[in-house]
Amino acid sequence: MALFDENTTIVPAPRRQLPRSTVAGIWALTVALVALLGLTFLPSSFVIQQPGPVFNTLGTVATSGGEEVPLISIDGAETFETAGALDLLTVQVVGNRDRTPSWFELALAWFDTSRAVIPLDDVFPEGQSTDERNEESAVMMVDSQKEATAAALTELGYDVNAMVRVYSLTEDSAAQGILEPDDIIRAANGTPLTETEELRTIINAGDGAPVELTVDRDGETVTETVTPTQSTVDGETVWLVGISTMHDYDFPIDVTIQLDNVGGPSAGQMFALGIIDTLTPGELNGGENVAGTGTIDAGGTIGAIGGVRQKMYGAVDAGADFFLAPESNCGEVIGHIPSGLQVFSVATLDDSLAVLRAIRDDGDLASLPTCR
Repeated sequence: MALFDENTTIVPAPRRQLPRSTVAGIWALTVALVALLGLTFLPSSFVIQQPGPVFNTLGTVATSGGEEVPLISIDGAETFETAGALDLLTVQVVGNRDRTPSWFELALAWFDTSRAVIPLDDVFPEGQSTDERNEESAVMMVDSQKEATAAALTELGYDVNAMVRVYSLTEDSAAQGILEPDDIIRAANGTPLTETEELRTIINAGDGAPVELTVDRDGETVTETVTPTQSTVDGETVWLVGISTMHDYDFPIDVTIQLDNVGGPSAGQMFALGIIDTLTPGELNGGENVAGTGTIDAGGTIGAIGGVRQKMYGAVDAGADFFLAPESNCGEVIGHIPSGLQVFSVATLDDSLAVLRAIRDDGDLASLPTCR
């Protein structure tokens, strides 16, 4: 029996043609995928803000060496047990001038309510290096801790003596070889100083004339003279001596805030509340988990910060039920509060303490200011 016939020709069935619409769809999809792949590698002029680490000012943190230490520690005064949390929030920035997020990453962030896409120049100003930005951020964090400590101790009845301390000198500083880091500038042209703004005013009033500074250095008082140089800042002509200063104080007790690798001024409010809770009996927050953000000055005024929406999502992720938002940030808060978070509007340290007492004492929370 023959299984096949060598003389038989088998003709394959004709290939079925795809409809033109299907072919066009395949080409469109191919082009879209190629474009999407290209966008993955194309640089952008934006960065992404997203919730960062959360730190309980009543708890502990790990040092760079891995040791767990109290975030706030106090010597020279009686301290008390605390409970619950007074969380400070941070924001992480994805991208920098060396490596910006791709358009594909930006598209994903755009549809994530906990993240924000913002212009690169808003975070990394043109002409400012990463090292300069990090140094500026570190100065603001140190300043924030000082202001928070001053606000807390003033609230508790302590006397604090304000002073202007030199933090660093710029490379082209007019004060090179004259002033040194940690110098305390007590007076300029005979006028006593307690604020950096007072020093700026005196320098600019001289219109370039040499400025005589009374300086405390290593326990001694010396007089130094610096001739300012002219510069343009934000389109305005100013006179500079080329120093970064911090607002410092002579505190009656030692307050140490341990927080590595976090910069900026936005933790001030929560530092102040953590110090007050540590120095007063009972639980200021009633043992509840409260989060918040905002700058603070020695007078207790709470100021606006960036990334408040991301910080609210960070608070929810950390298990907070209540959030203290600067009144001046309310425009960004309205309509963006995550489910399960109760937000209160605060403008001063006294406002924040009123909220915490209401939480602790089961008070009427509905009567407290919110962002409306």
